[in-house]
Amino acid sequence: MSAVKILVADDDPNVHESLGIYIKDAGYEAVDVYDGAAAVTAAASPDIALAVLDIMMPVMSGIDACKEIRKTSRVPIIMLTAKGEEIDRILGLELGADDYIVKPFSPREVVTRIKAVLRRTNEQQQQNEEGCVAYDSLVIDIKSYTVTLRGQGVVCTPKEIEILYMLASNPGQVFTREQLLNKVWGYDFAGETRTVDTHIKRIRAKLDNTGLNWSIKTIYGVGYKFEVE
Repeated sequence: MSAVKILVADDDPNVHESLGIYIKDAGYEAVDVYDGAAAVTAAASPDIALAVLDIMMPVMSGIDACKEIRKTSRVPIIMLTAKGEEIDRILGLELGADDYIVKPFSPREVVTRIKAVLRRTNEQQQQNEEGCVAYDSLVIDIKSYTVTLRGQGVVCTPKEIEILYMLASNPGQVFTREQLLNKVWGYDFAGETRTVDTHIKRIRAKLDNTGLNWSIKTIYGVGYKFEVE
């Protein structure tokens, strides 16, 4: 049985060398590329189980590479950056990244995060085996990651679909921003709960519920819930 393949996209050979040793020791196989465009091409392979993308890369940035990958793939993505600026963290999360690590980092920590994201992804896949929720002209199919409204497909990012599915699967239950971050991204991103607000705003803009019996309600000071009348 072949090893699980981890894509590592970074223009620094030292990153590849240090990460490669730990990735191999963990039983995985590293696939090395050195620019964002190559990362997009490599991530299209069904053999890639997870992608580690540096933000600052030649040809195409990690942010743009993440955006391109998310157009066609839900492969888990961990972003790397030397900046540590909040705007980069938020942008990466909104584009669909699953985790975020600031340089300088411990290769051991990166591998620990890789294992955690892969484990969480597998758990989500198992939980979503029967994943289809429908309410008055709205259908959310988490297995195919599709949303339809009034019979028409609605283009949503994976994270938007996961948030919508989480809310709609638990009508009437209020979720705090921290809970949604924890359940959708897997752990708390301290100080970055605004990314949930951004996702909710985008979901609402895409889903015209005029005349329908459901809505996404804001519970001020707490969070959000999916309400069915």
